[in-house]
Amino acid sequence: MVHTFPDYLDVDYDDGREETAADYPTLADKLEKAAAVTATALEQYECPAVMWTGGKDSTLVLYVVREVAADMGVPVPPVVFIDHFEHFDETEAFVREWADRWGLDLVVARNEEFARLGASPGDEIPLSALGDDTRRELARLGYEGETVVLDADSFEGNHLLKTVALNDAIENRGFDGVFSGVRWDEQESRADETFFSPRHDSEKYPPHDRVHSILQFEEADVWAAFWNYIVPDSVEGYPAGHVPETSDDLPDGVEPGDLPVSPKYFEGYRSLGTESGSAKSDDRPAWVQDLGASAEREGRAQDKEDLMGRLRDLGYM
Repeated sequence: MVHTFPDYLDVDYDDGREETAADYPTLADKLEKAAAVTATALEQYECPAVMWTGGKDSTLVLYVVREVAADMGVPVPPVVFIDHFEHFDETEAFVREWADRWGLDLVVARNEEFARLGASPGDEIPLSALGDDTRRELARLGYEGETVVLDADSFEGNHLLKTVALNDAIENRGFDGVFSGVRWDEQESRADETFFSPRHDSEKYPPHDRVHSILQFEEADVWAAFWNYIVPDSVEGYPAGHVPETSDDLPDGVEPGDLPVSPKYFEGYRSLGTESGSAKSDDRPAWVQDLGASAEREGRAQDKEDLMGRLRDLGYM
């Protein structure tokens, strides 16, 4: 593991401190800031990457990265998809299809030990069957059990299946700046984040920076960016600003599968996590729901357990 962070960077780690989405009142303001942060990151980091879950936030981040990279004449960085073994089938299919359409360098990060064991979600695995590295990670968490259940929504499972997989990818590929789609309004544990966020403690993770280019967006802003920019720029002939009320309310000749929008959002999910740990809020598409009536991630089991602050300290998003 690299134990020191590169000294070739000159980024402002205080950029965004004590700001909120209200400091960027229009969609144009938010996109302008996202593009500026992205341009700085593409200039500064020698080996950047984009974390892409296939969800709306990381797809917006990826869109801005692709647009800015094209303007700058530089390659789009690799995109990292964390395979925690519990994705919706539609999520995995969406990521692979659009990675192919957009010509992306897709890096699938997973905890290979559990893949080697042939473990499935819900399996109870004896610690004696796990390698030294995995047992050390559990010890870091203060875990004292003799078995561990493969569950990406639990504290231990999330760390082993998501954080460890991401940290391994960062170390193995030498990524120094990692774009992430977190937002200030999404969760209390993220409200104090800055646009460039240092992760330099080599005792916890491979030293790197997180680049948070869409902190200033709220949920409704993300969908506005989709229907005004991401979808029209990806689907020939799609009218900018057309917001479909249902999956049938699309321009002639356009099907939901033609859009860079996960099909689960059409089904009513507002936040995508594990298949067992995500619940849809409504039967209507996510963007036509009353987004202020309930918390965006309240259907996520991981969030119900209030794990995010502890997980982020270990290197999770």
